Amino acid sequence: MSDSATADLASGKRLVEQALTASPHHAFAHLLKGSILRAQNRWQEAIPEYETALTLDRNSVGALSGLGFCKLYAGSIDEVIPLEEQAIRLSPRDRDIGFWYYLIGMVHLLQSHTDQAIVWLEKACSAIPAIAAFRTGLASAYALKGETERAAAELAEARRLSSDDRFRVSPT
Repeated sequence: MSDSATADLASGKRLVEQALTASPHHAFAHLLKGSILRAQNRWQEAIPEYETALTLDRNSVGALSGLGFCKLYAGSIDEVIPLEEQAIRLSPRDRDIGFWYYLIGMVHLLQSHTDQAIVWLEKACSAIPAIAAFRTGLASAYALKGETERAAAELAEARRLSSDDRFRVSPT
């Protein structure tokens, strides 16, 4: 690892390409390639890598979750929940389960299913309490439901958890 995310991604890309050249049917190498593309916000390009990883290893929860994340950001939100639910079924005690709950909650939020969004986003916050983004999603859901005090409390918690000023309110 270096001090540069760009350099680390470039190094990772080279190593994954070497692995795929040596073993083109290695599920984990396709998972990693998808993850590198996702880290570069190249959602559409990451999708076939995750799909290939799943073809080679249908039980890859990393590929399921990564594919769900990319589908969300690529705009195919109807495909996200089944992918995340499958990951949950395969690995119900996974350390990353909060991220899967979060993706389900965000899909519900985008679909204006506010009550369902709150349930899933609360689960995400309970599973991994230190993730500020989970709190902002939950704050948004509470605000849409008209529960402004709960929304303000979640936003305050997101600010406390954040290492920067991204959730700071600008004076108007």
